[in-house]
Amino acid sequence: MIIWLNGTFGAGKTTTAKELTSRIPDSRLLDTEKVGEMLWHVLGVPERDFQDFPPWRGLVVETARQVLDHVGGTLVVTQTVLVERYWQEIRTGLGAAGIPVHHFLLDTDWDTLVHRIGTDTVPESVTARQWRLDHLPEYQESLPWLRREAEVVDTTGIPPSRVAEIIMARVESA
Repeated sequence: MIIWLNGTFGAGKTTTAKELTSRIPDSRLLDTEKVGEMLWHVLGVPERDFQDFPPWRGLVVETARQVLDHVGGTLVVTQTVLVERYWQEIRTGLGAAGIPVHHFLLDTDWDTLVHRIGTDTVPESVTARQWRLDHLPEYQESLPWLRREAEVVDTTGIPPSRVAEIIMARVESA
């Protein structure tokens, strides 16, 4: 099974994923950005968004399938996907592989997002701060399809431990 945490930067995906993997037996985090970094290395075009490469989407599906075939359990994926066609391709591939997917959109209001991005002190977050802020409008434009395709969890004012509880309850009741 996959629990996919979607949402923009600052919505709480990484922290919630850590909460989930600490609570769900036999769960692990699958960082699909590492697949993208590998493609940047191989293709030599790090200035492009790796999600635009068709191999990234296929490799995400295949990596998840292989990992789950090898160790079983639950994969928690924290990956912002804002292009509906890309999400459909990934979801279709995971479905064809027989992997159940629980897709969650972690969402919060604009001011909270800006505050969280601005106060994130993780070194790689600090260097990506302006890039993250610049991509908030793209996230806003994607909200209609994201809200159709995912279960929305409003993270405004809710600690990540509670967000994890909400997600676990929804997965268990599905």
